[in-house]
Amino acid sequence: MIFQKTSIDNLLLIKPELLEDGRGYFTRTFCVKEFGKLNISFEILQTSISYTKPKGTLRGLHFQIAPFEETKIVQCLKGCIFDVVIDLRPGSKTYGNHETFELNGQYKHMLYIPRGVAHGFQTLTEDCEVLYYMSEYYSGEHARGIRWNDPKFNIQWPLKNPILSDKDQSWPEYKL
Repeated sequence: MIFQKTSIDNLLLIKPELLEDGRGYFTRTFCVKEFGKLNISFEILQTSISYTKPKGTLRGLHFQIAPFEETKIVQCLKGCIFDVVIDLRPGSKTYGNHETFELNGQYKHMLYIPRGVAHGFQTLTEDCEVLYYMSEYYSGEHARGIRWNDPKFNIQWPLKNPILSDKDQSWPEYKL
């Protein structure tokens, strides 16, 4: 596993090392020892898969508040997504900043997303599957979101007129 720093404090792009042969490939997607070398303690309490059929669907931007703030590892298993993170940690030197990534099922790259960072994505292809490893259980009472087109962040989504859930359409603008 190759860990690469990003412009967001403590957010990591993880590149699995694929061991390939004529049968296919084998790779690690999580290793406590590898995270420990970076002084990261990450206990997986829940895993989930998101399947999205139509291209252009936008999910997010989501986060949970205390006491259910969560660290996540996100990986696109199938298809291709435009992934967005926003640093909402007031004490962070990158507070209010966002960064984007293209994740896809071919390269299997992952994002390590620390607590206090919002996350969302837009599907760039049909039939996308996204895997989540989470450090906290989902709590609807503590779930929050940011409107996908909040002018404070000026995110340049690649596909216009996204398909959104009613919930994701109704998130408020974020107060920095």
